[in-house]
Amino acid sequence: MKLHWSICLVLAAGVALGDVAKAPLSDQDRIAQTRGNLDKMREFLNQVLKLLEQARDEKDVVKRNCVNEKLTQVKGLVKVSEEAELELKEAAAKREEDAADHEFTKVAIAHQKVEQLRAEAEQCIGQLAYYTDKDYVIEVEIPPDLPSADPTNPPAPDTISSRPPAASSIQ
Repeated sequence: MKLHWSICLVLAAGVALGDVAKAPLSDQDRIAQTRGNLDKMREFLNQVLKLLEQARDEKDVVKRNCVNEKLTQVKGLVKVSEEAELELKEAAAKREEDAADHEFTKVAIAHQKVEQLRAEAEQCIGQLAYYTDKDYVIEVEIPPDLPSADPTNPPAPDTISSRPPAASSIQ
């Protein structure tokens, strides 16, 4: 019975580590995925640049600083990823499996981080964290039985016409 539990623990650890038994990617697959990740990262960089331009147009210093901080991080990650792509190609040419895997992983992690930073930059501007069609229309129907009074401006309380009794006998 003890052996059974240890096998279950080993299998659970393998699942938690993300399927260790997966077939390794070929060098060409790694290079292709890295190129795709870099293309997406550059697209995200352009989106963040547009957000910065929007913040500048609004003349909102807080939004501009927030987006600019995200933009700086995105630029750094893109640069690191471009260097990692070159290192990956070099390692693949030399048949250095560990080095190629390391560079591939660097780009994959940077891609995830850049995607996160783009979403954070959108939050800086106050946009939704997803894109919608520009022709999207929202229609609001106001029920006819809705009271006309403004709920954000309640009426003033009634004025007190008589003075309350004294709380103590000392005057």
